[in-house]
Amino acid sequence: MNNEEHILSKEKPKRFFFRASTADFKKIPGSPIAYSASQNVIRAFCDFPALSLVAEKRLGLCTGNNDEFIRAWTEVDYKNIGFDRKFNQDFIDSGFRYAPHNKGGETRKWSGNQELVIKFDKQSFDKLSVLCNRLASRSRYFQECITWSEIGSNFAVRVLPQGFVFNIKGPSIFAGSANLLVIAAHLNSNSFSYLLKLISQTMSFNGGEVEKIPVCLEILNSDVEVVNKSQRCIDIASLDYASKETSWDFTSLPLLNSDSWQPTLNETFQRLRVNWQETTLEMQRLEEENNRIFIDAYGLQDELTPEVPLNEITLTCNPHYRYSNSKNAEELELRLLADTMKEFISYAVGCMFGRYSLDKPGLILANQGETIEDYWKNVRSYQNLPTANCPLPTDSIFLPDADNVIPILDGDWFTDDISERFRQFLRITFGIEHYEENLKFIEQALGKDVRKYFLKDFYNDHVRRYKKRPIYWLFSTPKGSFNALIYMHRYRSDTVSVVLNYLREFRIKLTTEKNHLEAVSISASASPGEKTKALKEIESIRKMVEELDSYEREILYPLATEQLEIDLDDGVKVNYQKFGPALRKIPGLDNKEE
Repeated sequence: MNNEEHILSKEKPKRFFFRASTADFKKIPGSPIAYSASQNVIRAFCDFPALSLVAEKRLGLCTGNNDEFIRAWTEVDYKNIGFDRKFNQDFIDSGFRYAPHNKGGETRKWSGNQELVIKFDKQSFDKLSVLCNRLASRSRYFQECITWSEIGSNFAVRVLPQGFVFNIKGPSIFAGSANLLVIAAHLNSNSFSYLLKLISQTMSFNGGEVEKIPVCLEILNSDVEVVNKSQRCIDIASLDYASKETSWDFTSLPLLNSDSWQPTLNETFQRLRVNWQETTLEMQRLEEENNRIFIDAYGLQDELTPEVPLNEITLTCNPHYRYSNSKNAEELELRLLADTMKEFISYAVGCMFGRYSLDKPGLILANQGETIEDYWKNVRSYQNLPTANCPLPTDSIFLPDADNVIPILDGDWFTDDISERFRQFLRITFGIEHYEENLKFIEQALGKDVRKYFLKDFYNDHVRRYKKRPIYWLFSTPKGSFNALIYMHRYRSDTVSVVLNYLREFRIKLTTEKNHLEAVSISASASPGEKTKALKEIESIRKMVEELDSYEREILYPLATEQLEIDLDDGVKVNYQKFGPALRKIPGLDNKEE
């Protein structure tokens, strides 16, 4: 040993050295160079059967053209989605057009990521067969399974109920004679992730390495405790996911649930927040108990502890996971509060358009061309009232917008302006007595007043919430002097003309205000300050009117004369772009789907 080697050998701590046998490497599938693998790990691979011997892993279809076949479920007619079908022919015979589709998604354990549908009627089925040359694993479509995302930093599985067609991006495991819930508990344990990392150093989980991991047959065949814990975890995750309006199981906003409701929004949120914390801690306890069971089964007590950090509890109500634990506790709480208020506002807008109702849980208007008459028919049916020749329900407390156009303007120019309608919604849901206090609470959480939020942030938040497939579309002049929101499911060929009428009426009101200000600017009784202010506002209105004139002349009027039709089957990506510069631009909307 030369002098340099001697110095290095003395300085380098012994813990960086591992003694390993190449014969031991061969005991681990693929013979990875796993220097840190203990004898307990090697024993697990030797003593327990691989997952592939007790369950079947399958890769799903690849459409060859996702833009043609795959949609967010919120884009299409809800009545055309066939849930809970049992097999291919069952779906085709049902007459539905879209089947729930699993394509992976974000890292999430136990349940969730149920947001896509795929065209799967007879015509689409035949076309997919030709495009793909085969529909991979078609015999397994619509069966209950375990799935995960192909790409991710952490391995996490979800139980997918009956009724889904699965994608190559969402590999799936079918239990056969084994208990699906126990396999899910196996795969969501930190022992399984630990063993998986020994043989897979990448962020891609295509299933090849996953099915090589050993499973404990004793637990697999008989452990009722594991089954119960697994089912409880699935129930918690499912309820958490259903609390988002982008879930097809969404029924109502958690803030408005009777279990949480209090006279003030502050009290209601605090009560709801306590419930969310308890839910998160329960999930953490269940996952840690699950980890302990499998650590003992694999004999990995020297390698692992059962603890699960909060940022790995994959619930939307858990800010440590939702925001990637990137901020301190106070910042996380403030962000969660702000987002909860934004969700309250989003639900209010849904009620304004009749997508939701305070008189009935779940979706109301969610099919193309539905009208206010359909809204009342739906609500009356739920309330067991006659569907015709009957007065409006006496307990209807928040009416949907009649013409499907809601202006978003800097000022109270219209009675159905979105800011005023939201204030009505707040008074109705939380009462008049604490209205000012509740409005102040919302605005403090947002960091701005409600009108400014609608003008500056609401649409961006909506586009983000619906992952660039918005269901509300914003007609907007280039500088935002005029904005009007519509609901695409209620769109008709004359909707642009209705928007145009709002724009023209707004211009008339601006002109009237301008005339009043001009009178002030030359009035002998007006002070110099009042005259200066009036002149400044006159110039501002003049620029706004010029913008409205240009928008009408070059964009909105020509579009109104076309009386465009849309077909929800084409998806937001195609339909939104038909309206060109009349609608607020969505960056990345025209990107090709992967």
